[in-house]
Amino acid sequence: MSLSPAFLDELRARTSLSTLIGRTVKVQKAGREYKACCPFHNEKTPSFTINDEKGFYHCFGCGAHGDAIRWMTDQRGLPFMEAVKELAATAGMDVPAPDPRAAKRQEQAKGLHDVMAAAQAFFEEQLGGIEGAEARAYLQKRAISTATAKAFGFGFSPDGRGRLKAALKEFGEPLLIEAGLLIDPDGERDTYDRFRGRLMLPIRDIRGRIIAFGGRILGAGEPKYLNSPDTPLFDKGRTLYNVDRASPASRQAGRVIVVEGYMDVVALAQAGFGEAAAPLGTALTEHQIERLWKMAEVPILCFDGDAAGQKAAIRAATRALPLLRPGMSLAFATLPAGQDPDDLIRAEGAAAMEAVLVGAEPLVERLWKYERAAAPLDTPEQRAALKQRLSAITDAITHPDVRAHYIHAFRERYDTLFFARPAFAPRHQRGGGTRPGWQRDRRGNWKPPLPPAGNEARSIGESGMEQRLLRAVLASLLRHPEQIGLHREMLSGLHIGDAVLAELLNVMIAASFSKETVETDGLLTILGQGEVYNMAKGMLRADTFTFTPHGSKADSDRVQRDLDEAIRVMAQGPELEAALAEATRRARDDLNEDSFAEQQRVRQLKLDHDRRLAELAQSEDIV
Repeated sequence: MSLSPAFLDELRARTSLSTLIGRTVKVQKAGREYKACCPFHNEKTPSFTINDEKGFYHCFGCGAHGDAIRWMTDQRGLPFMEAVKELAATAGMDVPAPDPRAAKRQEQAKGLHDVMAAAQAFFEEQLGGIEGAEARAYLQKRAISTATAKAFGFGFSPDGRGRLKAALKEFGEPLLIEAGLLIDPDGERDTYDRFRGRLMLPIRDIRGRIIAFGGRILGAGEPKYLNSPDTPLFDKGRTLYNVDRASPASRQAGRVIVVEGYMDVVALAQAGFGEAAAPLGTALTEHQIERLWKMAEVPILCFDGDAAGQKAAIRAATRALPLLRPGMSLAFATLPAGQDPDDLIRAEGAAAMEAVLVGAEPLVERLWKYERAAAPLDTPEQRAALKQRLSAITDAITHPDVRAHYIHAFRERYDTLFFARPAFAPRHQRGGGTRPGWQRDRRGNWKPPLPPAGNEARSIGESGMEQRLLRAVLASLLRHPEQIGLHREMLSGLHIGDAVLAELLNVMIAASFSKETVETDGLLTILGQGEVYNMAKGMLRADTFTFTPHGSKADSDRVQRDLDEAIRVMAQGPELEAALAEATRRARDDLNEDSFAEQQRVRQLKLDHDRRLAELAQSEDIV
């Protein structure tokens, strides 16, 4: 649905931004503006400014900037249209319905929301009554505080077939059946309450509206946990428990934690981990993974340490493979065997839980370890089977760049496991034990992992990094001139600002057309004497920054692969800049859910590109 700029401008004008932000952040008047401690990063001195007249907020510390809609999407984690609808409801505005059928569905949903709110009030009242004693005792046994129980909306469903039906009779049985609160036995008998004798938890949507319930049995019986059926409000494969609270908390924490069930979420929240969510009794679905990625780029899956929990983790990993894209992945935190989050926190405290989360493994590492341990690796056939299983994983990845990196990562691990036999170990490894992250560089030497690119590296500027990368590419092409023709088409499309480097590349491309076999000495002869020749000679020095070892036995496939990536990354820069400028222009001209999502998508691609450019420009092969 497209929303007109006039409607969005009116919505912003009717929204008091300081009041909106003040619902969750403590703000204070400062002249004609308001100030607060920024909710997007930790700070002690307020640098977050809210301007009601201009309708925007800005943080001078981290650069966060936006209007009322942006606040709802970034801080609350709402989708664009949900943000607009919530702001419009507060402002007393009607969001244009795209067609009469949509308007009818909205009216129907309104009635179902009223039913669910009434059911929640009934369950809460029963928890505090005489019949709720057993449920209250269970909460006390689980050390769930009164404040936590109230925050999550715990309730109790009495053990009777028609207690809820009688309490909500004014809504009518058809609506109660449609809401999933009554079971209709197809006319054979009277309808009856779905939830009976259970501790009740409301399930909310991203806007905090109750859409379903989950109930835990208190005595003997099955099932232990019972969820509402799918209804017009509730699709369990698209819903995450606690998403309404976890979404804003994830912005503050910079992460989202995925656990197995309701009580895991409750225990984590009580211990200070408000950014936890859970699927609803099923394996993590594609829709739920996409929802998690809107909260954090790398959600942490923290399933129980038993066999069932680890199988669930691998199922989630496998399901995520076709969805992977630059920057978006999963991480896996493993709890001690036989413990869930509540067990660990009660036994060792929140610090122990934090340590488990900090030690989460990347998706690529979890998959490698799982496949490596899946079968013996003693014979050539068994090792070939491992290689085949790894190939099946990479084949499932649809994004070409992500797939290429996984192929490379698995190949390095496979070669190190079966073929690499270092003649010595780094000093820190002697006497037993290893330190994770140490790898061979391209000369075969062991080196510690490079630290991530810091602010200094990022502040070099794109042109500086690209020129450094370009010099490495040209040096590699001089040493391996047979590669020029293989990359000629993409090289010809590069726009190089440095005249000397541009001339050197043009000579190499021209030589690849005119000569059947291009050699390094032949290229130098063509260059003759002068500035370009001197630069080329300098690039052939042994200490020059390149991608591959200088020796005559360098793997030509590896040279080609490394050059492919470096040239592609350089070529993508101008394309992404132009795409981002165009997407931003479209979003400003016609701000709607699609244009906003597209601008954010291209912006993320540009950030991923810049990050990869910085990584390539800081290669460990420079001396």
